[in-house]
Amino acid sequence: MLTSEYFINLEDQHGAHNYHPLDVVLVKGEGVWVYDVEGKKYLDCLSAYSAVSQGHNHPKIKQAMIDQLDRLTLTSRAFYNDKLGLLYKKLSDMTGYDKSLPMNSGAEAVETAIKVARKWGYHVKGVPRHKAEIIVADGNFHGRTVTIISFTSTPQYKDDFGPFTPGFPMVEYGDIKAIENAINENTVAIMIEPIQGENGVLLPPEGYLKAVEKLCRENNILFIADEIQTGLGRTGAFFACDHEGVRPDIMVIGKALSGGFYPVSAVLADESVLGLIVPGDHGSTFGGNPLGASVAIAALDVIEDEKLVENSRVLGQYMMDYLDEIPTKNILEIRGKGLFIGVELKHEFGGARRIAEVLRDKGVLAKETHEHTIRFAPPLVIDKETVDWLLPIVRDALLMD
Repeated sequence: MLTSEYFINLEDQHGAHNYHPLDVVLVKGEGVWVYDVEGKKYLDCLSAYSAVSQGHNHPKIKQAMIDQLDRLTLTSRAFYNDKLGLLYKKLSDMTGYDKSLPMNSGAEAVETAIKVARKWGYHVKGVPRHKAEIIVADGNFHGRTVTIISFTSTPQYKDDFGPFTPGFPMVEYGDIKAIENAINENTVAIMIEPIQGENGVLLPPEGYLKAVEKLCRENNILFIADEIQTGLGRTGAFFACDHEGVRPDIMVIGKALSGGFYPVSAVLADESVLGLIVPGDHGSTFGGNPLGASVAIAALDVIEDEKLVENSRVLGQYMMDYLDEIPTKNILEIRGKGLFIGVELKHEFGGARRIAEVLRDKGVLAKETHEHTIRFAPPLVIDKETVDWLLPIVRDALLMD
């Protein structure tokens, strides 16, 4: 029998070392559980960074994929197919936006939103061509393309990969005054994550999103929300922006839109914004393909039919209440909304990877982010019984010496 060590060594020998995985080799997943090469069972508390919110191998999404595999997988957008229009309508019905533009990865969707905002700036706002600026927040994570890393504040993500794309003034996350001071006649958009996931599940001050929306309205600026990780129920609301009753001009989604089966992302906006895109402006060979569209429709159906938004809200609060009662021996701060929770450890503890490794040995898979924070984001199909099994294990790990 081939062992975990064999597969780990294989990756180390033949693959680029662009990730630092935990030493566990997974071969099977079902619901909230995954299994390794040796047959050990683990509770998945990362959900592939929220991409498997509906749980691993969900039967309805799997069946939709199988059915479409038997019919048609790819046409390119040179022709119509009988699934994409249904996805468009589903997205409009569920989100209230007039239109959507489908892509594959989250980074592609962010790039798309940037292009759409810039074109809007030139054609609607009247910003001089190639002078458009999009205000972003420090600590952001929007992807890893060259343009996107041009406005990261994490040195490792950018230092060896310049020259960089201009036009992205950066301000402190959560500081509305800083945004106000950064706005000028060339500002076309403000792009933020309503909760910064990769930066350690950081929440801005209450009212921040509402204040950003107000600034955008007052200054004729587009509000772009990157909800690739926080959207589609993860935070206990359909969109994290819903917690403040905010409706961005452009919404970027991905990850859970795929149910973990196939890369699907999208940019959502109204006709006044997305209607500016004309044939030839933007595209993707695979974006909007019938296989991806079928998967996305089923993934959205599951979120709706199984009331996953409500489950995230209820069980997320239950988890937060429990975690808040743990002695603060090693804990600096606990942050989160819904089933999107970060526990930042005191920096003298020695890093959150220690916690991740202890949890792995106890049958729980979570991952450190930005060295000192451990993130808990199980599939939204998790039930209370499983949460009750998980929480004492997490408590013991957080209280270790």
